[in-house]
Amino acid sequence: MSITSPFQTTDALVRRALLDRLACEYPITKYRIVPELGLWHGTVRIDVAVVNGIAHGFEIKSDRDTLGRLDTQMRAYNSVFDKVTLVVGRTHLVQAFQAIPEWWGIETVGVAADGIVIFNKIREGHDNPHQDLTSIVRLLWRNEALDLLEEAGSAAGVRSKPRDAIYQRLIDSFEVNALKERVWHVLQHSRESWRPDAQLA
Repeated sequence: MSITSPFQTTDALVRRALLDRLACEYPITKYRIVPELGLWHGTVRIDVAVVNGIAHGFEIKSDRDTLGRLDTQMRAYNSVFDKVTLVVGRTHLVQAFQAIPEWWGIETVGVAADGIVIFNKIREGHDNPHQDLTSIVRLLWRNEALDLLEEAGSAAGVRSKPRDAIYQRLIDSFEVNALKERVWHVLQHSRESWRPDAQLA
C-alpha cells in the first residue's frame, strides 16, 4: 500500500480486542482461551485457541500483516482444529477469502474513527472434515500422553520410548473421537501452566 491510513488495523490492536471479546463470549469457568498456541511442536503458532470439548482456532491477519505465511499456517491449522476463524483486515479480505478452505469462518476487522475495533462476521465456520490425529496428539506433553496411556492400561513398553512411539501407542489405544476428547480435556482442564516450546518438546 502506498498510503498508510491512521485507521488501519495492527496485529497488536486486533489481538487485544479479540482476546477481550472472546473473554466475554467464553467464560473462563467453561472455556480455556490460549494465546499463541504452538502446533507441530511449536514450529507454527495460532494467535488464539479456544478449547471446550472442541478446539477453535482464531488467526489474525491485520491490514499491516502479510499473507506470506498463510499457506503453511493453513496446513497446520487444518491438521489440528475442529474449527478455524480467520480475522482479517479489509486490505486482505479478497485475497484471504480466495485462499482459505470453505469450512473456515471469516470475520473482517476495522478501526472506527473513535478508535473502537469493529468485528464483522462474513462467514460462519463449519466442522473441519480433514483433521490429522497425529498432529492433535502432538499437542500433549510427554507426561500427559503417558498419563492417558496409563489410564487405558497401554503404557507398558513405551514409558522410556521416544515421544513419537508414545503418540503412536495413543493412536492405537483409543477410538478417534475418544482420543480427541481426551486431548481437548487435558488442554482445558488438566494443564496447570504453559511451558516454553523448548520444554514442551
